[in-house]
Amino acid sequence: MKPITKVDIITRPEKLEALKEAMNKIKVTGMTVTQVYGCGLSKGHTEVYRGQEYSINLVPKVKVEIVVCEVPVEQVIEAAKSACQTGKIGDGKIFVYPVTNAVRIRTGEEGDIAIIDPKNM
Repeated sequence: MKPITKVDIITRPEKLEALKEAMNKIKVTGMTVTQVYGCGLSKGHTEVYRGQEYSINLVPKVKVEIVVCEVPVEQVIEAAKSACQTGKIGDGKIFVYPVTNAVRIRTGEEGDIAIIDPKNM
């Protein structure tokens, strides 16, 4: 069984399309995308609404979750960095986790076979 790895990419919402294209180019076949709010080093910013100043300390981001075993993790990380990097604070983070098991609910298949595209076998 090949090792399974989960990669979480948290980045700017406007970078989602570029990120999807970059993943498609390296043959990543699936991802989960969630709209999230968070803060990191930037600690948010202030906005004025109806003359009142508000501190916005949670900034909108997208979280893209990808699980791979066929595509090398390093390729996923490099593609994500080049697609999402602007050089400004708020570009986001990439987290990499080992996955102990995966189960395809429809068939009950477990392990790396559960995330491999059956068309490519």
